[in-house]
Amino acid sequence: MLTREEKEKMKDEIAEALKKADLVVVTDYRGLNVEAINNLRRRLRNEQCRFRVTKNTMNKWACREAGFEQLEDFFEGPTAIAYADEDPVAAAKVFNEFTRENEALVIKGGVLSGQLVSPERIKELGEIPSREILLSKVVGGVQAPISGLVGALQGTLSQLVYTVDAVRRQKESA
Repeated sequence: MLTREEKEKMKDEIAEALKKADLVVVTDYRGLNVEAINNLRRRLRNEQCRFRVTKNTMNKWACREAGFEQLEDFFEGPTAIAYADEDPVAAAKVFNEFTRENEALVIKGGVLSGQLVSPERIKELGEIPSREILLSKVVGGVQAPISGLVGALQGTLSQLVYTVDAVRRQKESA
């Protein structure tokens, strides 16, 4: 049995995690065995995301303290929360992959950058290409006009060289 001080400390930890997280995902894990939950935890941990199972009343108290009252309705039945501090897209991708493999996990909703989001929005977030792919597309988009300009200038310069060479040959033969 936890003492009042321990409960208060746990509530403060959850509230602090809620405030810091870019993405919070509330799930119903009913029907998952311990092995599946540990597998999900491991995958999320690889993406700097924590997955916690705590009592619903504790979560509600922490939500009130952190200013996330809109999440309180999700805390019915077996509930776990994931907190992604680094890359919300990567965490959402893990949930997409995991829910395809384990239909028992149900995403109830969440918060993305302070805004309440539906399970569908979390799924859409997980379908966004990775940060590296998006950055390479931006670099490619910036690089394409430059390489086009270089190609055009190179063509113009080679035409100039051919013209000057033709004029030189014509003068030599005359």
